[in-house]
Amino acid sequence: QVQLVESGGGSVESGGSLTLSCAATGFPFSRYCMGWLRQVPGKEHEGVALIYSDGRTYYTDSVKGRFTISRDNAKNILLLQLNRLKTDDSAMYFCATAQHCHALMHSPHRGQGTQVTVSS
Repeated sequence: QVQLVESGGGSVESGGSLTLSCAATGFPFSRYCMGWLRQVPGKEHEGVALIYSDGRTYYTDSVKGRFTISRDNAKNILLLQLNRLKTDDSAMYFCATAQHCHALMHSPHRGQGTQVTVSS
């Protein structure tokens, strides 16, 4: 059974940093696509970043150069380093997984989320 548990969210001022972590169990982590989505109330989930099983990464334009996604296949952990945070980055952040990255946005395998709030 796939289980994803996020941690590391919080409240920071604009320009600050956070590190989100996702502990994964129940599937062959190293072989799966992993990613982070975010959602604000009343809006659809937005893909933030993903990392392929081979380590290639993809970022949505609004976070390029500020966020870094990484994975530790030995510990089954997914990380997202958030730097130079902006108020627009405030959202619930979800860890997600899918066997193939093209299916990540619609994957049913997501964690419960961790809240990031950025104040001006």
